[in-house]
Amino acid sequence: MVNPEIVSAFRKSSYSGQEGDCVEVADTGDGRRVVRDSKDPAGPRLVVGRGAWTSFVEMLMAGG
Repeated sequence: MVNPEIVSAFRKSSYSGQEGDCVEVADTGDGRRVVRDSKDPAGPRLVVGRGAWTSFVEMLMAGG
């Protein structure tokens, strides 16, 4: 898979604590999201499709 073009800065949730155990997310030009570990910014990244990301966030907001 070709690395997608990232068009936003990586960010983490405002709900993240100060312990540093966080994931960060950035947007791509085609609507996907790129997820990485905040402790290892140069490490592996997960690319998630728009629909899967939306479902994931909705599940979290519903308390799942």
